[in-house]
Amino acid sequence: MGRSYFVEDVVEKYILNLVTAEKAFTTGLLIGQCSPQRDFVVLAVQTAQREEQFNQPKQSKVSLVDIDEDWVIGHARQVSRMLPGGLEVLGVFLIASPELSKESQNTLRRLVFAVEKSVVKGRLWKLSEDDVSERVTLHICSKTRKVTCRTFDVQDPKSSAKPADWKYQPGLSSSWSVLQCSVKIDLHIPVPEGSSVKNLDKYVKNRLQKWANLVEDSVILINGHVRPNDKEFTEGQKKTTRGSGTQQNFNVQLLMPLTGDSSNERLTALVEVCSESIQLNGVVHCKAYIHSNKPKVKNAIQALKRDVLNTVSVRTEMLFEDILLNEDESTSKVISRDRHDFPRRVYAQVPGCSVCMCDYIFPDEAVADLQEHFREILDCDIEEEQIDVTQEAIEAYSNVNSDAVLEGNFPQVEDCRAPTNHTNIQRNIGSKLLLR
Repeated sequence: MGRSYFVEDVVEKYILNLVTAEKAFTTGLLIGQCSPQRDFVVLAVQTAQREEQFNQPKQSKVSLVDIDEDWVIGHARQVSRMLPGGLEVLGVFLIASPELSKESQNTLRRLVFAVEKSVVKGRLWKLSEDDVSERVTLHICSKTRKVTCRTFDVQDPKSSAKPADWKYQPGLSSSWSVLQCSVKIDLHIPVPEGSSVKNLDKYVKNRLQKWANLVEDSVILINGHVRPNDKEFTEGQKKTTRGSGTQQNFNVQLLMPLTGDSSNERLTALVEVCSESIQLNGVVHCKAYIHSNKPKVKNAIQALKRDVLNTVSVRTEMLFEDILLNEDESTSKVISRDRHDFPRRVYAQVPGCSVCMCDYIFPDEAVADLQEHFREILDCDIEEEQIDVTQEAIEAYSNVNSDAVLEGNFPQVEDCRAPTNHTNIQRNIGSKLLLR
């Protein structure tokens, strides 16, 4: 028996609109959440169009070979950065004319494997035994509107297609639970002498991986209590009517272990000549959604922890991409010794959906830039008032410390580790290169 996909009805409307556009073919992504019994799709997003596509004349003969795979996976990479905890790219869809139906199966298989390979790149966490490895492909005939749903095991390169059920359900995510927390980041990363700009990303990622192990081993308090992993997350909660639009919010605290206490591995020391160091300081706001189909506590915890790791990893990638665009490596071996603010996380309610997507904004960007990015990547129009750009600022200023006098610093949130001598914190999570 194949997997079942329960789909938000807004996805049906979105796909029908794409069908009526009468293009030769359209590709896109399916966004949602997996569970052992069934999967949930809350959003569909067509592949972003290139500017030159608008000016190209219509071709007399079209083939699915014309699909630019690199462009599709690049778009998938951008979409995955904008997902809160608990949501992921579940698969791909293809709307094509009957003349292209013979090519559709092989095309979808190729795309779903390529997209999965792209979105998992650079993750700070590994799959668990409970993770679902099947990804969905959806083929819609533009003439008959017939829907064909199949899955592939993306962990098996030789996997063959399996049939799956595709069922629309109104108000699917309206009763999902929301977990939120704020996490303090305070990392010191030595940089070996003579390091190039491109090598800095590697050193940061290596240090973040060690920090990620601490996050994985952290103790979680949900509304101030430790809850057994195998208990149902919704146990004891007030039942809500499906589609009622009632979401329950949970405040979460991460109690991080002291460095070195996260495993039984023997600690080793390495002496290396370093000329600079990178400091990552600040507070990040994290959010995760969990479905209402009898999820376990461990599923909710995992979703939030992964969001903590993802948002820090994404910001690191974005910062170095920005620096490499603006730095001239031919004149300097390392990044200029200045403070570099990481982008701040913002949230926006997607029309017709009960979950928020996120994005990131650099200090020199405006809300209009965010609106354009949502339109380009998620194919949706977001009003300015629907974008919450204050969440991380609120989290920090609610813990104002009179000692935090460095311009642009961010007051620290309370955390469970032993007190340190650090009093300066970033206004936005940021990095700084310091001379030894």
